[in-house]
Amino acid sequence: MNSKSKHRSYSIKIPALPEVLNPLTTLINGGLKSTYSWLEIIGKQLAATMEQIVMDDSDLVTLEQVQAAHSYLRTQRDMVRTPTLMHVQSLFDEHLPRSDSGEGIDLYMKMENMQTTGSFKIRGVLNQMRHIQKKHGDDAKLVTMSAGNYGKAFAHCVGKRPVKSVCYMPVTAPQNRVTTIEGMGVEVRQVKTAELQPSVDRLVAEEGYVYCHSFDDINLIAGHGSSALELLEDVPSPDVVLVCCGGGGLVSGVAATLSLSGLRNCRVYAVEPEGAPSMKESFKTRQPAKLSSVSTVATGLAPPYAGTLTYKHCHWFVEDVILVSDEEILNALRILYNRGIRAEPSGCAAMAALVSGKVPDVAGNKVVVYVTGGNVSCLDMKKFVGEDDI
Repeated sequence: MNSKSKHRSYSIKIPALPEVLNPLTTLINGGLKSTYSWLEIIGKQLAATMEQIVMDDSDLVTLEQVQAAHSYLRTQRDMVRTPTLMHVQSLFDEHLPRSDSGEGIDLYMKMENMQTTGSFKIRGVLNQMRHIQKKHGDDAKLVTMSAGNYGKAFAHCVGKRPVKSVCYMPVTAPQNRVTTIEGMGVEVRQVKTAELQPSVDRLVAEEGYVYCHSFDDINLIAGHGSSALELLEDVPSPDVVLVCCGGGGLVSGVAATLSLSGLRNCRVYAVEPEGAPSMKESFKTRQPAKLSSVSTVATGLAPPYAGTLTYKHCHWFVEDVILVSDEEILNALRILYNRGIRAEPSGCAAMAALVSGKVPDVAGNKVVVYVTGGNVSCLDMKKFVGEDDI
């Protein structure tokens, strides 16, 4: 079976016959307005299905690529197998959603904040660098752009090389992250968010640098997918998986890996900040979206655009994109902190979606929350949590 047919077999969603007939029942019971809503939902499902039929899926990650990345990463001392906290709903019971009958959820947490360099990023970067080295050799000058966590993982991998490497960062990036990356041996250049990509492109064109994309890269996506293979060892049949989404590299890898592993009924949601909804806008327009500006406390989830590859993966494998406010993100941060879990705002978005009640139909289900990063300074934590609580 070729890659294309494998991807199609797991992603097309055609409304079942009862769903198609339901508008007739609704018309009788609820009137034209509610019937129109049902027809609109079915229309969107059919439109998405038709789009998948004509979309080229040849550049989607394969399970074999994820498995190869996983095998490689297991040999690397810079990558650890992060723990999955299991059946921990009682730790957060007062904050978790319940059904009208009082039924709760079975909660699992994938702790990528405990990964080397403090976030999941090292998974993708190690696999990405392996392929770049094969293609360009050891002497290639490397450039990337990052709000912090990718840049930190990038610097961890390349900062000691004798060849110069550059990381462009937005002026909104936390200063402690700038200092950290510079201290690891990579030159940092800060520019406005809208100037990140043009600055990288100029360096590639004029000085021969090799661009290491911080999210829109197939080898990066495959590396991130390794976390889902670990998750399946701990939770073989999750029902709902919530993943923080910035550029979308992690959720692309996780969602694709779960789907291609045969979990047809598992719903994976990407969670973005309201102030940086690039993937949500992409879902609306059915093409990768660019944002004129971003504003969120979760600076690691605020790229100026959605990637072409990551949008395509999310379109194929992600159930939907959920937006959370900065207030909801910081509330989730405090909830985690009060249970001894150190997470940065960008790492809390998935938890924020759950505790704010924005994830549909979770009662009675196995729900996995990805905590994706813990790179937050004590000074910032004081500001987020409150000095009296530190």
